[in-house]
Amino acid sequence: MALVPLLFEKSTPGKRAVTFPAPDVPTVELSEAIPADLIRQTPAALPELSEVEVVRHFTQLSRLNHGVDVDFYPLGSCTMKYNPKVNEEAARIPGFALTHPLQPEETVQGNLQLLHTLEGWLCEVTGMDRMTFQPAAGAHGELTGILLIRAYHESRGDTERNEVIVPDSAHGTNPATAAMAGYRVVPVKSRPDGSIDVDALRQIVGPKTAALMMTNPSTLGLFDPHVREITEIVHQAGGLCYYDGANLNAIMGYARPGDMGFDVVHLNLHKTFSTPHGGGGPGSGPVGVKSHLVPFLPVPVVEKQGDRYALDWDRPQSIGKIHGFWGNFGVIVRAYAYVLAHGPALKEVSEHAVLNANYVLARLKPYYEPYVDRYCMHECVLSARTLKQETGVRTLDVAKRLLDEGVHPPTIYFPLIVEEALMIEPTETEDKATLDRFIEAMIRIHDEARSNPEYVKSAPHKTPVGRLDEALAARRPNLRYRANPS
Repeated sequence: MALVPLLFEKSTPGKRAVTFPAPDVPTVELSEAIPADLIRQTPAALPELSEVEVVRHFTQLSRLNHGVDVDFYPLGSCTMKYNPKVNEEAARIPGFALTHPLQPEETVQGNLQLLHTLEGWLCEVTGMDRMTFQPAAGAHGELTGILLIRAYHESRGDTERNEVIVPDSAHGTNPATAAMAGYRVVPVKSRPDGSIDVDALRQIVGPKTAALMMTNPSTLGLFDPHVREITEIVHQAGGLCYYDGANLNAIMGYARPGDMGFDVVHLNLHKTFSTPHGGGGPGSGPVGVKSHLVPFLPVPVVEKQGDRYALDWDRPQSIGKIHGFWGNFGVIVRAYAYVLAHGPALKEVSEHAVLNANYVLARLKPYYEPYVDRYCMHECVLSARTLKQETGVRTLDVAKRLLDEGVHPPTIYFPLIVEEALMIEPTETEDKATLDRFIEAMIRIHDEARSNPEYVKSAPHKTPVGRLDEALAARRPNLRYRANPS
């Protein structure tokens, strides 16, 4: 299958997609408005096409893209689930979509009420006391949380704490965030069962410990049964505990980070709470805190004063603003609609996510080794290690062959501690028929690897573009059109 021809290659001199009317205001010579050395001397080399050609070109390109609205998208850790379209309608309500963040408070009472109400709901879900919606994404929420922890320690004169403990199975953003905030990252290893090695943790914590950053369920898709003991160990050493809420969709209604002993939590509204995820954004990573960290929240905080809502700027211990305005409001509206629609049934979201992941794990573990052979939570981590040893077919090859099945591959080679990792998250929105189709494709690929490994190694075979030199693409990307590439 050939790629859609580029617009330049379809160009015909003289064609026009639009005709601009003559200007109805006085014009000036370019030389009067722009310095001569900045004026183009030759016309721009732009493609010349009719409107219908332009529309068809971009429509054809859109058909080459894969997304959750096209087919299954089991990207582990990223929760690429179907999102109700009614939430999109809610975000487009003019009173939400057309307001400006700098309008006077009395003109945006509904917006402030939504922020205040959703804050209360999410605090109830997470076991926190207050929340800020300013962070623009999960990693931004992490940074906000670590800055809150730093402000807390500094307010107590506890300035010698310069270490943040991070499990070896953590999201890559966790150590990056800690380092960005000026902390030294101290890794703690996992046990063979995937949980944090508590004995190793006891040897690491001390007077320099500022915080522990932890995801539970972990990136391995496993709930750590020692979580209360872990947070207690850190607290006894004077540190605080940060909860990466990327995987909250596995435990809503069953467990709360605040009850596990965490002081700070960030959520990914663009994952767990239904805003479309991927394509560069927008996202939302609100941060919730226990009462002892409330004074340090970014300004302003939305407060209810009688029957009206106001932005509170008078917070002398605040870490300041961490976003230009009050957060990505359209994402927050979508999350509000999602929680409002589900109510207590948010618990069922977690149930279905966990059920789907365990179904995939149970059916695929005879073919791909599970990292730990026990019940998983919202995602399962398998390995093609044995397949590679016996056939030479790697996890990357399995992922490329899946493209021929019309399915987006799962996350591969992560977590880093799992050799030839396949990280599969089916989410709660997929039905059994879809999961069965994916599972059967994975089994066929396993069988192909044993009967015809070279065919799998050279996949994909049915996509517009075949196997790419990924190292070359990363080091020497070709990002613009050239009529004569040489």
